Amino acid sequence: MNRFTAKYADRLVGSLSGFDRLVFRGTLRRLAFVEGLQVYLWTHKVLLKEFGAHAQAVSERVKAACLAPATAANVPVLYLPSAATSKEAVARRIAQERGVTVGPVCLLRCVEPFRGFDIHRNAQTKRLELVSRTRKCLHYYWYMVHPECGFLNVRLRTWFPFDVQICLNGREWLAR
Repeated sequence: MNRFTAKYADRLVGSLSGFDRLVFRGTLRRLAFVEGLQVYLWTHKVLLKEFGAHAQAVSERVKAACLAPATAANVPVLYLPSAATSKEAVARRIAQERGVTVGPVCLLRCVEPFRGFDIHRNAQTKRLELVSRTRKCLHYYWYMVHPECGFLNVRLRTWFPFDVQICLNGREWLAR
């Protein structure tokens, strides 16, 4: 970039710069570690042996809450069989096919690895324990075109601790 500006300095009036991607991440901090989730379970009177069923029920409510607005807005909902698939490329293709210039584009679903919680039977103590481990769960990707920020997405994990990530494309914002 410096070579370009040096070479054409006599023709340049100014330059623009900005962020490439801006990512906001959020989590329910009290549920993001084993001890915090244990307090949550104790508060809600959920035994460790019931954790799987409880987590599944909460996860189903989260999924339903994600699908409802997509269904109401008649937005395509697609399942991607591989986490390696470029979600942004799929969403941009859908936006182009549907002619979306502002508003919701699609809702993509994909199973991806993450650091989450599970129940483990400790062989030494012969007791159930809540543990943090790498596992897989369904993630939802909401894509939309914002009138000011441009193409953006919201990623939501559907298993405890339900992390969320909002990604804005800085180049599109700068172009607008």
